[in-house]
Amino acid sequence: MARTSELTNFDAVVAEYWPRIYRFALVSLREKGAAESLAQDCFLRAWKYRDQFRGDAAVSTWLMQIALNLIRDRIRNRRLQFWRRREELAAVWNASASLPERQRTVFLLRFVEDMDLLEIAAAMGLSEGTVKVHLFRALNPVREKVAK
Repeated sequence: MARTSELTNFDAVVAEYWPRIYRFALVSLREKGAAESLAQDCFLRAWKYRDQFRGDAAVSTWLMQIALNLIRDRIRNRRLQFWRRREELAAVWNASASLPERQRTVFLLRFVEDMDLLEIAAAMGLSEGTVKVHLFRALNPVREKVAK
């Protein structure tokens, strides 16, 4: 039970184990801000559930397990976000496929090739005003189809 008494001075626990938890999070996530946030979440969770710590393992092991669970959750959420973004992108491509040819070309040059309006106008041999009209006419149906 000596291990559970280590949690009575939680400031000392944070001071002792923060570098290790942060380092593990940084190596796992490869992003400084995310690692800092995760380390903070780890200690907040440990503080919240400190009464449930049985002392079967070392405090460092318990904290690492919390950090590992948080990292797994974050990675799982990232994967879900990737698929959600991919689905949204597919919806945009499907919606743009039904546009008239000039509207689709302007739309793709603007949002895929990241060309500005003057570049699109020069590439297509149109005036800037005509490009604006085609882009405006393309955006509304794409937005409506993606919103569905």
